[in-house]
Amino acid sequence: MAGLAEYNAKRNFKKTREPAGKVDKSGRHRFIVQKHAATRLHYDFRLEMDGVLKSWAVTRGPSLDPADKRLAVRTEDHPISYATFEGAIPKGEYGGGTVMLWDEGNWAPIEGKSEKDLEKGHLHFTLDGERMKGEWLLVRIKGKPGEKRENWLLRKIDDKEAGSSDDLTAHALTSVKTGRTMAEIESDVGGEISLKGKSGKAFDAAMAKAESHVEAAAKPARRKAASGKPPAFRKPQLATLVDHVPTGNQWLHEIKYDGYRALIAVAGDKVTIHTRTGLDWTDRFADVAKAVAALDLPPALIDGEIVKLNADGNPSFSALQTALKAGKGGFTLFAFDLLSLDGADLAARPNIERKERLAALLPDDDAVVRVSDHVIGAGEKLFAAMCRAGQEGIISKRADAPYRSARTQSWLKVKCTRRQEFVIIGWSKSDKSRRFRSLLLGQREGGKLVYAGKVGTGFDQATMDMLWDKFGSRARKTAPADVPRTDARGASWLKPDLVAEIAFAEFTHDGVLRHASFVGLRSDKSAKDVTREEPKPVEKVAAAQPESTVKISSRDRVIFPESKATKGDLADYYQAIGPIILPWIAQRPVSLVRCPQGRGKQCFFQKHDAGSFGDHVHRIPIREKNGKAEDYLYVDDVDGILACVQMGTIEFHGWGSRIDDVEKPDRMIFDLDPDEGLDFDAVKAAAKDIRTMLSDIGLVSYPMLSGGKGVHVVVPLTPEAEWPVAKDFSHRFAEALAQAEPDRFVANMAKAKRVGRIFIDYLRNQRGATAVVPYGVRARENAPVAAPVTWDELDGFDKAGAFTIADARKLIDRASSKALRGWGRVSQTLPDL
Repeated sequence: MAGLAEYNAKRNFKKTREPAGKVDKSGRHRFIVQKHAATRLHYDFRLEMDGVLKSWAVTRGPSLDPADKRLAVRTEDHPISYATFEGAIPKGEYGGGTVMLWDEGNWAPIEGKSEKDLEKGHLHFTLDGERMKGEWLLVRIKGKPGEKRENWLLRKIDDKEAGSSDDLTAHALTSVKTGRTMAEIESDVGGEISLKGKSGKAFDAAMAKAESHVEAAAKPARRKAASGKPPAFRKPQLATLVDHVPTGNQWLHEIKYDGYRALIAVAGDKVTIHTRTGLDWTDRFADVAKAVAALDLPPALIDGEIVKLNADGNPSFSALQTALKAGKGGFTLFAFDLLSLDGADLAARPNIERKERLAALLPDDDAVVRVSDHVIGAGEKLFAAMCRAGQEGIISKRADAPYRSARTQSWLKVKCTRRQEFVIIGWSKSDKSRRFRSLLLGQREGGKLVYAGKVGTGFDQATMDMLWDKFGSRARKTAPADVPRTDARGASWLKPDLVAEIAFAEFTHDGVLRHASFVGLRSDKSAKDVTREEPKPVEKVAAAQPESTVKISSRDRVIFPESKATKGDLADYYQAIGPIILPWIAQRPVSLVRCPQGRGKQCFFQKHDAGSFGDHVHRIPIREKNGKAEDYLYVDDVDGILACVQMGTIEFHGWGSRIDDVEKPDRMIFDLDPDEGLDFDAVKAAAKDIRTMLSDIGLVSYPMLSGGKGVHVVVPLTPEAEWPVAKDFSHRFAEALAQAEPDRFVANMAKAKRVGRIFIDYLRNQRGATAVVPYGVRARENAPVAAPVTWDELDGFDKAGAFTIADARKLIDRASSKALRGWGRVSQTLPDL
């Protein structure tokens, strides 16, 4: 029992429910991670080895970002029985605090490696847990002479399971064993809920002094079980083929996946997978349907592509065909659009907003159902990368465009190699042992089937046998199209209902294929819809969709005298960041800070319509306290933003709800406003402490540099609770913080009471209140911008105005990065009240 002597010596088992230490050489390779709120919150990482759990305390928790090297302090070995422990260790005892079973699964050394490598100071291994997966590395750091503790680094290897720093700890807030939050686990002991900040002071007593108990508020935020019927099928939007990648930030770019287009209608465990023509292929993609059903989604219609990944992790159309023919699974859905959700039709919403909602709806870590990533602008780089990888190409989409069930020019496709569908109209005999020498092909032009040439390569024996089996029942005596005599000589003709995907170099001047190669059959497409596609010049397509129809006058007028930034610079900034600001501003009542003569010169706040903004700015009547309705302003595209800028607007402040249901907020904001004498470090520390307290009651939050003096802690919400509930919750939370640490926080906005403290402005969370929108410009010195950041990087900023309008490209690149993937996107509700 030598390996557990230190563990047993540190604990009084009459006072703690932790298991006594016994070596258990069962020979398994389990791993567990326990979230441990002791003197300092950390994550205990444990690997079963030699009959014990080898243990490390990872101070900031594991990260999926391969660039993050997390400090892991070696601790005493723990018994195998500790792998199921979850509960509270009494105060005063070793490790006193709450313990959550945060992850569990199995581990294994990488092939060619051994668990004995640990003695050498390194361990390369794989994890297969509920949250931690893929390859990982533990490396011991050389310590100082005489130092007893061992410091190690825990790092994720860059593989398909890699992600961003916040993908794990920021989103996974409940136990994998019981589904409880830290607050719920602690409440099982002594019956009291204790939420602790950095100071370690008890928070429960202060909460009890608030208007009502928070015991109910410690229930985790979970989405209600899905109910209702799956939405009906609708025809998908199709893309126009162009010759080059469109330029400009109004375009977002996605990978063109080599698979079958699918529209997934879901409501809870009821799932139907439609092909692009409306066929029900649920049974053929049963594993995808099962994976979607397991997500327990509300009624939704999701657009995407179902693919089969090859050994390199790339979509393979031939592998997809083989799997379908054999009736095998192993498919992956890449979802890229959300057409309806919970009864709300989203088709009219901007494309970028639909993608944001889709990302909030689907998990980040599902192996079968994945959200298709995108980049904004810079599509040429993505296209080049796809072509180098041997992929089909990319799809470019207008970020602000609605969804239309037709082929449009707001979706464009750019292909690395030319590939199209053709109808098989016949076959020619082979003089060798092959079933046939080549296939004769056609396409429809003006409703008539027209000959398009031959294809004689790309077949393996299995493919030829499959096609031969289909030819017998389709034989006919005459050609279904006019075929030149030389090509028709010796040909056998077929009923023209088989659709083939063909790769080729070009069409000749006679309209036939050159260097054609067979890719596969397309049973998801109808022969009557197979028409020829010629790539259109992208310049003409882009010219048909100008970046803006709003003209900005007086572009040279200086708006920000300190940086000499002009009205034109401001308009260009909003034009450039349109795709990333739209999800936070579109179809949300807004109030404007207008400064027609520039910052600091007769600026005023406007929330009602004055009839002067033109057709791009819309109005919605909202009932006021006196019972009368007043017209509020909202925009739904970049032109609307620019129309406001033309009228002297600098700042945009949005409601916490949207125009489709103004009574139900979709976010809660705690605006941390420091007194003049406090530095920014105090604000950052306060924001991180609030994050911890919110996570303890099951709420995920995100930081945003306000562009002013402080930080906004943003809590996304599924719009379910109404404004009085949100206000009451945020009020009690802020009051409890102020009562727990009165020297640090104040929840009263009176200036006299804020000296030396941070005002927790919860008043943003009431009907009619507004907050600056993410990426919105502030009417302050040097044109700062409200910028989303991650919790990991917050400490690296020394002011709330770290970004300005000069940083548009940087903000766009950040918004598409792994680090900010998922910022502000989570489906959660306020704890029950």
